[in-house]
Amino acid sequence: MLKVGITGNIGSGKTTVSKIFEVLGIPVFYADDAAKSVMVNDPILIDAIKGTFGKASYFEDGTLNRKHIAAVVFNNEAELSKLNAIVHPATFRAFDNWLPTHSDAPYILKEAALLFESDSYKMCDKTIMVTAPLEMRIKRVMLRDNLPKEEILKREARQFTEEKKLQLADYSIRNDEKVLVIPQVLVLHELFAELLG
Repeated sequence: MLKVGITGNIGSGKTTVSKIFEVLGIPVFYADDAAKSVMVNDPILIDAIKGTFGKASYFEDGTLNRKHIAAVVFNNEAELSKLNAIVHPATFRAFDNWLPTHSDAPYILKEAALLFESDSYKMCDKTIMVTAPLEMRIKRVMLRDNLPKEEILKREARQFTEEKKLQLADYSIRNDEKVLVIPQVLVLHELFAELLG
């Protein structure tokens, strides 16, 4: 089975593009959603988070104390790196468990914000980078998440630049409201089918 990674910097629309692939019948593994899930369902990870960030990381009912975690890692690159170092392997395990449940699909997508930064692109056969101009991405995120521009730029700074990701990616999709997205998806969909054929 062909494994295709898809990424894009904040506000690029990688999830929107992934949904188009889903309409075409392609299963999508959403790594960011999986990361949130494993933080409350993976006993190994839960123990590691408690051991690293303290028992206050979880409430009595087992739910994650997001405010506590955010307070620890916010503006602290070393602590954020520690968190990523324990969450990423658990997310990789979730992906490995998810894969066999879609063995009948021609190919699958793995959607991840930090596909290149976390090295999870190495688990994929091909990669797609979704791009859009920075100002457009900032506007999208301000509308979507009601975040100030400064916070968006901080998050952007934690990711590789678009230029670096484009160098690493096999394919790119422009989501700049000038070029239609669906035809670009269809071209890649046909291409992946040919690679398998």
